[in-house]
Amino acid sequence: MYVIAGLGNPGKKYENTRHNMGFITIDQLAEKHNIKVDKIKFKALVGEGRIAGQKVLLVKPQTYMNLSGESLREVMNFYKLEPENLIVIYDDMDVDVGGLRIRKFGSAGSHNGMKSVVYQLKSDRFPRVRLGIGNKKNADAADFVTGGFRKEEVPLLEEAVTNAVSAIECMLDADIDTAMNRYNTKKKPKKKEKEDE
Repeated sequence: MYVIAGLGNPGKKYENTRHNMGFITIDQLAEKHNIKVDKIKFKALVGEGRIAGQKVLLVKPQTYMNLSGESLREVMNFYKLEPENLIVIYDDMDVDVGGLRIRKFGSAGSHNGMKSVVYQLKSDRFPRVRLGIGNKKNADAADFVTGGFRKEEVPLLEEAVTNAVSAIECMLDADIDTAMNRYNTKKKPKKKEKEDE
């Protein structure tokens, strides 16, 4: 069994914000595989189903981002799962807008939700799918991540979510290496921006 968790903040206020890319991906995954993520358990909205022949539990922690780990610790303890059976999906300012980075394990970086997960699980040995939201230079990080999408970002982020869903299916159907080779985006060379746009 795999636990697939998308990080985000609950409530209408945060629905379509950069920090909710994890929730948005879980919603798309759930819709595609007819899984209802509507039970309240483990301080989260959860739904059970099958993806690529694997039993999965889709999880959207309802603790607010910075305490996400509390919810995931409860889930992992309840099912007595190893960290490798957890896949965490979240937004990342260090990845270009619309980019995707899959990793087998690693540090939490500057992401508070991930810091909470690593702290609560006492491990960073779990796969993660990071969706790039870019970084507006000089912007306050908290304001930026809880802000809405700019018009030009929407198609890029929609594509990133679609790719994240496919990558997770690939991880479950084949393995994480295949998913990394297929879906990790390379850094694009910066194009010169047109003036007076």
